[in-house]
Amino acid sequence: MRVPDRPYVLLSVAASVDGYIDDNSDQRLLLSNDEDFDRVDEVRAGVDAILVGANTIRRDNPRLLVRSQERRHARVAEGKSESPIKITLTSKGELDPAASFFAAGDVTKVVYAPSAALAHVEGAVGEVSDVVAAGDPIDLNIVLDDLAARGVRRLMVEGGGTVHTQFLSAGLVDELQLVVAPFLVGDRQAPRFVGEALFPQDSGHRMNLAEVRQIGDVVLLRYLPKRGADV
Repeated sequence: MRVPDRPYVLLSVAASVDGYIDDNSDQRLLLSNDEDFDRVDEVRAGVDAILVGANTIRRDNPRLLVRSQERRHARVAEGKSESPIKITLTSKGELDPAASFFAAGDVTKVVYAPSAALAHVEGAVGEVSDVVAAGDPIDLNIVLDDLAARGVRRLMVEGGGTVHTQFLSAGLVDELQLVVAPFLVGDRQAPRFVGEALFPQDSGHRMNLAEVRQIGDVVLLRYLPKRGADV
């Protein structure tokens, strides 16, 4: 059950069969295929905001924009920006204002930071984004409350592993879209889908499997975690 007046949180991730979301090479590991990338673009076009962690910005330099011109035009026709608001979380503010997250797209960018690091983060990216204190350490409930106040009704969380772990362990995910790639990485130093945590989605509280869809050589598993009174 979704908490009232909070954004609907959709967590999207692609992982190898053994649960890795990247390898340790200098280049980004492509886990999906063109058909699924287009599906993700469609999902992006249907949300109000996209969230990634600061490490994902440093590691992958994502643009986080809707790619399809038709979908961008449809959003504008509905009175929205061409692409969703871009959100990140940072504990130290080690962010480059020239990164694509900030430089690409005429959309609002919001950075949530611990109260103690607020001045440093504002100095680093305050000219290219809204910087918001979100507790110390960052409290995701504060983040979601602030996003709701900004009119965000659907939030797409795209990673990385630390952010996935935070949202899932806090029981704040309404929908999980997991794409499984047909290979293994096998490097324990590589980034994984989630890290160690106490998850409410344990063996005694199994998630509801809402959809299974083959997309070329990958498979989409869409889960609806149980929340609140349902757990």
